[in-house]
Amino acid sequence: MTPITLIAQSLTRERQRTGMSLGEVARRAGIAKSTLSQLEAGNGNPSLETLWSLCVALNIPFARLMEPEISKMQVIRRGEGPSVTAEQADYQAILLATCPPGARRDIYLLTTQPGSERLSNPHSPGSVEHIIITQGKALVGLSGSPVELSAGDYICYPADEEHVFRALEADTMALLISEQN
Repeated sequence: MTPITLIAQSLTRERQRTGMSLGEVARRAGIAKSTLSQLEAGNGNPSLETLWSLCVALNIPFARLMEPEISKMQVIRRGEGPSVTAEQADYQAILLATCPPGARRDIYLLTTQPGSERLSNPHSPGSVEHIIITQGKALVGLSGSPVELSAGDYICYPADEEHVFRALEADTMALLISEQN
């Protein structure tokens, strides 16, 4: 998916979430209604300033424009995902997830070995886990449909359902971010 397509979908989704009309969002952002209409249709090449103005008008963080609509489970392979590249340095940031308003996040470094599967019972309603494999391989996700991940891969799944983590290689390491609303 191209960045403009992702931005178009996000703008439409966020505007509809607020219940505001095209005209109202455009007025609050200080842009023409036709410009916003074109952006929501996936046309144009918006400036950073225009996108920031729209974020302020919609009361959303800038990163939300680069987020695809979240499904129950999300996997991002190394090198994939919406990214921004710096002009003056060899630096690329790939957005994996944002924190919803009012959520709490705990971050853990996991060190695991093959042979013992970690089966977790459902956590509190609305809980979500994010895992990035930093070394090795593992089978991770909902117990009925785990996904094999390698170093650099990311997965997000609802932790209020039974889920599993099983190392497939010795000394597999992962970053676990547990999010509770």
